[in-house]
Amino acid sequence: MPQFKRVGIVMGSDSDLPVMQEAADILKKFGVSYEITVCSAHRTPDLAAEYAKSAESRGIECLIAGAGGAAHLPGVLAAFTVLPVIGVPILGKSMNGLDSLLSIVQMPKGIPVATVAVNGAANAGLLSVQILGARDEQLRNAFRRYKEDMKAEVLEKAKKVEATANI
Repeated sequence: MPQFKRVGIVMGSDSDLPVMQEAADILKKFGVSYEITVCSAHRTPDLAAEYAKSAESRGIECLIAGAGGAAHLPGVLAAFTVLPVIGVPILGKSMNGLDSLLSIVQMPKGIPVATVAVNGAANAGLLSVQILGARDEQLRNAFRRYKEDMKAEVLEKAKKVEATANI
């Protein structure tokens, strides 16, 4: 029996990999299987459409799509699937990623795309874990532990700062 991947990570260019790798790293940390690929909304639109159309039948439950510039990839994928799509605006050479952010966040009514911060692929990975955790108790509990660990780290740092500060 083939093992299905639960999350599809897609980027518009291989130059986006250093950012999108952060989503993959989060998914690995939580033990969530994923696939990762490159397809462009503009240079390979048929491939992008086919990827989105076939994702559900391949076992994908959530898509994470990173794109820079006009950043149409997340919206194109969302147009061709009923799966949740999380858009990651990639910092470009102009406009400090604002062009990408606005392209993703300003989707028309009826085609939602969740959007994270510019270069926020780690949060996209975390959001996909939360989405999958809605019906996966083990994953939900792992995310709960993750948040408790973050809290403990902050409290430990606070103790260190308080102990060394000249108050």
